[in-house]
Amino acid sequence: MGFAQFTIVKGSVKEAFTFKPVANTMVSVEGTEHFTYTDTLGQFEFNWNIGFGEHILKISKEGYLTRTYPILVNEGQTVNIADMTLDIDVTSLDLYTTPLSDQELNEVAGDMNTVSGLLTSTLDIFQRTVAFQFSPSFYRARGLDSEFGSIFINGIEMNKVYDHRPQWSNWGGLNDVMANQELSWRISPSSYGFGGVLRTTNINLTASQIRKGSRLTYSFSNRSYKNRFMTSYASGVLKNNWAFALSMGRRWGNEGFTEGTPYESHSFLASVEKKISNRHRINVVSVYSPNKRGKSSPKTEEVFNLKGIRYNEYWGWQNGKKRNSRMKHIEEPFFIFSHYWDVSGKTSIHTNLAYQFGKRGDSRLDYGGSTSIEGLSEGGGANPSPAYYQKLPSYFERNFPDDLGSAYLALKAFKDKGQIDWSRLYEANTNGTHNGHNATYVLYEDRTNDEQFSFNTILNTKINGNILFDASVSFKQLKSENFALVIDLLGADTYLDVNPFSTGIFEGQNDLLNPNRLVTEGDKFKYNFILSAHVFNVFSQVEFRYKTVDFYLAGSVSGTQYLREGLYQNGAFPDTSFGKGEKQNFLGFGAKGGVTYKLTGKHLFGFNLAYVHKAPSLRNSYSNPRQNNNVVPNIIEKKLASIDAAYHYRSPNLNAKFTGYYTTIKDDNELAFYFADGVGGDNAVFIQEILQGVNKNYLGLEFGLEVSVNPSVKLHTAASIGQFTYSNNPSLFLTAVPDESAENAGFVDGFNDYGQSYLKNYKLANGPQHAYSFGFEYRDPRYWWFSTTVNYFSDIYIDINPLLRSSNFISDFDGIPFNDYDETLAKELLKQEKFDDYFVVNFAGGKSWRLGNTYLGLFVSINNVLDEIYKTGGFEQGRNANYRQLRDDRALEVPVFGSKYWFGQGTTYFVNMNYRF
Repeated sequence: MGFAQFTIVKGSVKEAFTFKPVANTMVSVEGTEHFTYTDTLGQFEFNWNIGFGEHILKISKEGYLTRTYPILVNEGQTVNIADMTLDIDVTSLDLYTTPLSDQELNEVAGDMNTVSGLLTSTLDIFQRTVAFQFSPSFYRARGLDSEFGSIFINGIEMNKVYDHRPQWSNWGGLNDVMANQELSWRISPSSYGFGGVLRTTNINLTASQIRKGSRLTYSFSNRSYKNRFMTSYASGVLKNNWAFALSMGRRWGNEGFTEGTPYESHSFLASVEKKISNRHRINVVSVYSPNKRGKSSPKTEEVFNLKGIRYNEYWGWQNGKKRNSRMKHIEEPFFIFSHYWDVSGKTSIHTNLAYQFGKRGDSRLDYGGSTSIEGLSEGGGANPSPAYYQKLPSYFERNFPDDLGSAYLALKAFKDKGQIDWSRLYEANTNGTHNGHNATYVLYEDRTNDEQFSFNTILNTKINGNILFDASVSFKQLKSENFALVIDLLGADTYLDVNPFSTGIFEGQNDLLNPNRLVTEGDKFKYNFILSAHVFNVFSQVEFRYKTVDFYLAGSVSGTQYLREGLYQNGAFPDTSFGKGEKQNFLGFGAKGGVTYKLTGKHLFGFNLAYVHKAPSLRNSYSNPRQNNNVVPNIIEKKLASIDAAYHYRSPNLNAKFTGYYTTIKDDNELAFYFADGVGGDNAVFIQEILQGVNKNYLGLEFGLEVSVNPSVKLHTAASIGQFTYSNNPSLFLTAVPDESAENAGFVDGFNDYGQSYLKNYKLANGPQHAYSFGFEYRDPRYWWFSTTVNYFSDIYIDINPLLRSSNFISDFDGIPFNDYDETLAKELLKQEKFDDYFVVNFAGGKSWRLGNTYLGLFVSINNVLDEIYKTGGFEQGRNANYRQLRDDRALEVPVFGSKYWFGQGTTYFVNMNYRF
């Protein structure tokens, strides 16, 4: 066979349904080593000589059905195959409908948030494995949580000022229109902003950019909700230069995998765009996704052994229905107005103005109500939790070892019932009301009402064929009112707004400006304050793109200001609770850069680094904002440094990527609130714990490999091997509400300095530090497919209690070390618990049909097929705060204050059916 001397093969690839260009599509010549990728216009060109004669071009991209095209190459001729088309793989679209797991929705103990599969379904094999195989097990990519990633919608950053994390549920249930994303993974350039070291994602909801057509979807599952219905419509650009997109959905269910977890969510989106001229376009998008769901509780080993994996202590029967006392309610609509100005063929300016408002609420039972002013110091009612430690068998075994009958009765009562007794709460309140007193129990909501304005303008310009420049200026203004709200008096008429556990009537007043106030349903009480924030940021970036090397540099500068204003004068902190506190100002900056060296089309090497000074979150800046204006002591900006290096091999039949990384975080803060026995000796105090100046190290390797055995069969494997540890001994401060127990423990007004907490080299509790996956996938030419994946997780650790690793652990009430202190035993008591390794087997499959110009799809996934029971996380309870307390409790066969755990779900399923037309 001869060889062409000047043969050029070029062409373009477009989507069959919308005829839009498909970028980053692999185009290869079967039987050869030649391949390339389409550019942003869907165009490609081979720069190698190809033997003349008949050849087969193979075009493939994740999310589309692979196609082949025959071509004839004659010597000296240019072969131009324009507008080759790819059909959408309907089964891959279903990946966007994968529901968030209960753990991802849960925002309690330990903050076990993960990378959502909702936003990562078209990435490489490792990233897809993280999204769909690792995340349900509390896995965190590189050990980092979501505050280290940035989510933009139409160019506006959606991360919350309060905790720097995105609130996924603000746009939940709108999966059909969320597929148009621009994602920069890890440390990499983004044209929208500096972003985070975990990822930067922009979701484009501009009407003309949403996939044209209509879609109906119905799903059912046993995970977070039972049913889901969605419908969407996108017009594309009409002849009158308007474009429209609408989407709505509903997710609902009386109970998910965990008992007593109702779910109710509605979702609405409207996006309208008008092309004013060839250079100017405007777009308005509005999103409203109110949702309400029941929370699930962590479990001690004792509770788990008695009630099983689905048990949830937060609910009880009322009038024949399950009622959850811990409901989370989020209702935060947002609007984004965008103006797009194409200044020239090389320069564009994108300006946005956004407004978001609404409420977030978390309900719970309050049992501290006094039935009268005179009974203030007598405390409130008994703890209504069915899993309260004084109701469990272990409590009676420890405190009444000679009366095992009481332990048996507690065991029987918990196994037979073990849920909230709503009837008893109503009876207690009703009897008190008939006697002329107030409610003892009340259901209330910790409420946050936010109002935020955001503005930014983004400049993107192509200086020449090789250099790109991006810049932006942004501003956020937040006003956040936080208060407790009475939502149900449980049969009573009023509730006394005081703290019944305080030492006196004056100290017990939640608001000295309105003493002894009686509240009813819909009233604010307990606490009421406003947090304000102003954040200003400037960003710039330059990218250089050449044939064999790409590199970039980016930088940002930010200014952040926080202010707390108390609306109540708390009796325990009369001088520091009411009015405005001092403004807190922080200056942040960031720099990052990277290079990609393309040795050949197959071999790519990458190197990236970043250094960031970042303001602490609003959440971690105040020690106890519900009661006073006190700021975390010695608070400063936290520092982050990160570096990674990668090797990427890609060919038509094999794709592999190895990445090594190292990240350090310094001067971070951690806050916690809990009841501790053994503070300052044997005293029991409700404390606010502040861990200041925390340093952490994250070191690891990532690996992903995908092999196409033939056009139908793929093998894939992925691994994440990390080591995430505390790297110093941070400072520990405690504060407490002034009462008799706090005074006995030696607390003074302000912060008690407990010196260092010896955490260095303890492991971080951020899910599995080692994760491995191996999978098999078969795709039949007749448009059905299935896959099976085996995942293995190890090196999972409990979240340790810092107070136990401080001087308080060894000290008696007089500050002198315990005279019976055993150092060997102490080391064993303080050893960090490591959870058992475990396997999880998952299955997924689907079938798609093309009916003329419409598509019908079916997708089924079953997670944890073998019904493996495993711990995914947990935390040490803080009740045993010193050596004697912990020693005596651990000596029992069943500790009273054992650690609490989160368990993975058993076998779960998700079935999705959709029709696209």
